Amino acid sequence: MNIRDMNKRILLQLLEDAENSKCADCGAADPDWASYTLGVFICLHCSGIHRNLPGISRVKSIRLDFWDDELIECMRKHGNRVAKKYYEANIPPFYYKPQASDCVVLKEQWIRAKYERREFTDAGTEHQLSDTSGDRVGLLWKRGKDSGNFQQRNFHLLGKEGVIFYYTKEEKDPKGVIQVSDLNATFQPEKIGKPNGLQITYLKDGRTRSIFVYHKNGKDIVDWFNAIRAARFRYLKSAFPTNSDAELIPKLTRNYVKEGYMEKTGPRQKEAFKRRWFTLDNQDRKLLYFKEPLDAYAQGEVFIGHSEYGYNVTEGLPPGMKGNKWRLGITIETPERKFVFTCQDDQDLNEWIVAFKDVIFKPMSPQDYTVEASLRRKQK
Repeated sequence: MNIRDMNKRILLQLLEDAENSKCADCGAADPDWASYTLGVFICLHCSGIHRNLPGISRVKSIRLDFWDDELIECMRKHGNRVAKKYYEANIPPFYYKPQASDCVVLKEQWIRAKYERREFTDAGTEHQLSDTSGDRVGLLWKRGKDSGNFQQRNFHLLGKEGVIFYYTKEEKDPKGVIQVSDLNATFQPEKIGKPNGLQITYLKDGRTRSIFVYHKNGKDIVDWFNAIRAARFRYLKSAFPTNSDAELIPKLTRNYVKEGYMEKTGPRQKEAFKRRWFTLDNQDRKLLYFKEPLDAYAQGEVFIGHSEYGYNVTEGLPPGMKGNKWRLGITIETPERKFVFTCQDDQDLNEWIVAFKDVIFKPMSPQDYTVEASLRRKQK
């Protein structure tokens, strides 16, 4: 066996280690690349980000490139387990660690924070994110509710008070007030049309309100995101003092389980089907619908409870009913009524059914009963 084949075999054996079998940065399975200067195994997507750090990380394909003995020894000596112990020694509990499905800006800033700025090493604690209290002030580009144009607004996040204020340049009083207790933040680059686009959703006068913001600098928008998570963490620690960090961290922010267009009919099921944008929120167990994806307010909200209490999802439309342009139907049963939707294709239909079932068969928490009662009062 020649050196090339022998060293390739060694690399593949190293990948059998549980830590090395996942990307060191996003957790994707079966990484095909490695940074031989950092000694970590990474996926194809993260390797592209590493290439933008040439003074810090140099990458090779595990299967296609030639590895000499010196580089093999480096990978043997290090690997993902050793690198994690060093580069992730002091990560704040609220700090978001990206997953494979997350957007580029989250993964890029996570990689830069770890290897370029070394924010989480024992030696680099003085360079860590300064917003551990959840305080932050700065300018963000915010989409206008009516005009749709982005304009700069001055945002103030006060972690101790649990509130975000934003101001126009001309006004001394805040243009908007957002309570951290009712807030969610999620990156939505494709939906917003900006690579660093962030959606902030909260309750305003009992209605679900969304604002869409971005910053031209990737680090700044990710620092805002993590500052919001820090403020949420502070609030939840106070609101639920007996809960562990492991129980609270999934509640800091979340991605929506499913979004997209469906057609819907009205409560009598005789109204014409109209296309609407839907968002299914697993944590709040709510299906929200909008006329367009970037609308500020939801047109309606449907609570999705547990199957034990009369909630169900089935494929198909009631007998004799047809959609407008789309024919593939979904029926959602609640104790009060049935909601009927149509989907564009089989893939979309199956994804919605799986998403609804994830919510319907998830046990309800005490907070879920409060949300359900609140929505019922609003709809009476």
